[in-house]
Amino acid sequence: MNTLSKVIKVKDIIPKVSALQKAGKKVAFTNGCFDILHVGHVRYLSAARSEGDILVVGLNSDESVRSIKGPKRPIVSQAERSEVLSSLWCVDYIVLFHEPDPFKLIQAIGPDLLVKGDDWAERDIIGADFVKAKGGKILRVPVVSSASTSRIIERIVKRYR
Repeated sequence: MNTLSKVIKVKDIIPKVSALQKAGKKVAFTNGCFDILHVGHVRYLSAARSEGDILVVGLNSDESVRSIKGPKRPIVSQAERSEVLSSLWCVDYIVLFHEPDPFKLIQAIGPDLLVKGDDWAERDIIGADFVKAKGGKILRVPVVSSASTSRIIERIVKRYR
């Protein structure tokens, strides 16, 4: 499989997810910017995939990242972030979204499992109420506290000033 074929439009993922669920597969969903991929991301995505049969990643577009992280982000373009994520065994599909949060995407996909880091309280996880109302579950995965894109950027800036 060409890894870039994992990048799919919203309109195309909806029937795929529906068919997978009808076939008894559990679809997990998570989202993020994944600006500079690090060990925390890899552990998180692997854990998310291990809880479902299929992992769909909602990837913030460049425009979305700028709206939540500021004008200097992302560091890595959405095309390159998509390609890197596509190369991971644990990621089955990637869907770009342009809004600041993935709520519309979660509604469109209707995952069985919504995954976020345990740095998010369940009450603050966007889409949690929607997924639970459909009979789905929320999974909070332990984060690697020492691994963060912002911290990596800070270390680079300090080191090379």
